[in-house]
Amino acid sequence: MPQYLLAVHNAGDPYTSQEQREKAFADTGRVNEEMREAGVWVYANGLMPAETAKVVRVRDGEIERVDGPYLESKEHIGGFWILDVEDEAAALDWAARATVACLNDVEVRPFQ
Repeated sequence: MPQYLLAVHNAGDPYTSQEQREKAFADTGRVNEEMREAGVWVYANGLMPAETAKVVRVRDGEIERVDGPYLESKEHIGGFWILDVEDEAAALDWAARATVACLNDVEVRPFQ
């Protein structure tokens, strides 16, 4: 079965209260469990804020290390799932559940 990345996009903290955050985390946990029970779960995790990122690149043959995210953007990936599903339609269905649970946009992309 093909694998898909479900990437959670956010622009800072999407939650308006601690209660909303706790509910979103609990709801996301339930979706995670549903994914495991359905046998589509490969791996998932949240990411630390974008300002904790480091970029390593080569410039003129020299390795350069830079603090901060690769892109200067308002939106960054806040977390992700890797799913092993039948097809894109199934990945999109899981993304619909995930976006409702985590209260963030979820991008769906197949692996090569």
